[in-house]
Amino acid sequence: MVDVTKWPLFSLMEPQELSTIRRACVFGTSANEAIYITSDDEVYVFGLNCSNCLGTGDSQSTIVPKKLDFLSGRKVVSLSYGSGPHILLATEDGELFAWGHNGYSQLGNGTTNQGVAPVLVSANLLNKKVTEVACGSHHSIALTDTGEVYAWGYNNCGQVGSGSTANQPTPRRVSSCLQNKVAVSIVCGQTSSLAVVDNGEVYGWGYNGNGQLGLGNNGNQLTPCRLVALQGLCVQQIVSGYAHALALTDEGLLYAWGANTYGQLGTGTKSNQLSPVQIMTEKERIVEIAACHSTHTSAAKTQSGQVYMWGQCRGQSIVLPHLTHFTCTDDVFACFATPSVMWRLLSMDHDDFLTVAQSLKKEFDNPETADLKFCVDGKYIYVHKAVLKIRCEHFRSMFQSHWNEDMKEVIEIDQFSYSVYRSFLEFLYTDNVELPPEDAIGLLDLATSYCENRLKRLCQHIIKRGITVENAFTLLSAAVRYDAEDLEEFCFKFCVNHLTEVTQTAAFWQIDGNLLKDFICRASRWGAFKN
Repeated sequence: MVDVTKWPLFSLMEPQELSTIRRACVFGTSANEAIYITSDDEVYVFGLNCSNCLGTGDSQSTIVPKKLDFLSGRKVVSLSYGSGPHILLATEDGELFAWGHNGYSQLGNGTTNQGVAPVLVSANLLNKKVTEVACGSHHSIALTDTGEVYAWGYNNCGQVGSGSTANQPTPRRVSSCLQNKVAVSIVCGQTSSLAVVDNGEVYGWGYNGNGQLGLGNNGNQLTPCRLVALQGLCVQQIVSGYAHALALTDEGLLYAWGANTYGQLGTGTKSNQLSPVQIMTEKERIVEIAACHSTHTSAAKTQSGQVYMWGQCRGQSIVLPHLTHFTCTDDVFACFATPSVMWRLLSMDHDDFLTVAQSLKKEFDNPETADLKFCVDGKYIYVHKAVLKIRCEHFRSMFQSHWNEDMKEVIEIDQFSYSVYRSFLEFLYTDNVELPPEDAIGLLDLATSYCENRLKRLCQHIIKRGITVENAFTLLSAAVRYDAEDLEEFCFKFCVNHLTEVTQTAAFWQIDGNLLKDFICRASRWGAFKN
């Protein structure tokens, strides 16, 4: 779990105050400003207040958190910061607010006047719902729920994507080759912009002097240009450092390009790369990548939870991914980035003491306190009736007087395997599931049978993170069988994106004929068989 006090700004706060924090972000040229959102959706700021970036209505610094009353009760979904700094904040209702440095109209209000307090950005965004924001050094980007990208602010290198180098005072839709595309993610380098569209393609525009657009050259781009080098790959996450970028594919492959003065590409050298190169090829599947435009630091997390870092780390140049003892990529930036900002709006849970949940976890499968045991595949699992009745409707019904099981001390289970059933019971104690994707299919079956919808979603999440060419069609079949629509859609898209490889696997040719027929028809409508 992330400990927010690893960032010095938060170290003076009382434990009770810290326990209310739901989301937080440390920013600024020296990581001397912070914003956080509490569990009741109050927004607080504190720190140095460069360029009025705290939005308190004055230029005074504050070591004591101040509430931004104007944002009270608004549910924050996305936040980003520039180098001025300027701040962009999007709410659950799709509203966009901005404040702070505005020397280049990066607040989108048509002026260059400093923004001393949050102001709604409405120009050209009427009836648009903003879902994500990103800031470069002095330019801004917003993504709408319909996949449109808007940009404004400093445009000396074309980072606004308007086709010129004139600064853009208000939000302007980034069109050109993005005109008929549905963007799903946006990021900014210092003076560059990147977007991922719904089919996994990546587009870049703006400054390209270090190859940070990944186009194979170092010429600036005034309008979006597709990264052809990533052809055939489906990118699901992209991040940008000061002048480099990382992309993570749906198969867990990691690509890097751009500036490499500090080894931030992780290639083993300090040579810039004008096109994406694959790194960490000998490591296990990557599930998360991290970078931000104000640092030259990179980080990645693997499927088993290992966290690697490289690039500029406390002044050192680490040219190859270095295994850390951290449990999350956020800790890399707290402890080793310069400045030690947060690379994203951080979400957190709290475990200040041994909670009820932690106590329950400790007692799972404990024969000393259990009053019931399940026998699965000849092995016992020790549990507590009261916990099962509280946590699961299936057991609440089972332990009624008219069920035979209510009087038993040992209940035999023969329709599920030991590992699956133990994982299910452990989930009732911990809310967590630790299973490989293939075993998660069995647990998905159980979750469906027992009408455990949250467990069903967790299983789908595990399966999504573990999908490969070899198991994709097996997982698609399971999703169809267990009526997991979201998972079915995800697996189908993966199969289409890797159609040639998937159709050569044994799983593809061993499936039910009706499912195969349905897949081929649907893939055809999707356009998978067009030249």
